Amino acid sequence: MNTTINGAYDNHDQAKNTWDDLIASGIPRDNIFIDEEAKVLKVSVPKEAEREIREIFERHKLH
Repeated sequence: MNTTINGAYDNHDQAKNTWDDLIASGIPRDNIFIDEEAKVLKVSVPKEAEREIREIFERHKLH
């Protein structure tokens, strides 16, 4: 079962850099969604991948 992890971002570059890092780590593009209106990046992954996603968010300062 997948869980959705949300990270708020401050600007588009921050979201794009995080997106690129998520893709490079093997997360499928279909599992990543950027809500530009709400400035939130959402990632749907298995529960066991949550720690890795949170580390990527932390590296890019998503809150």
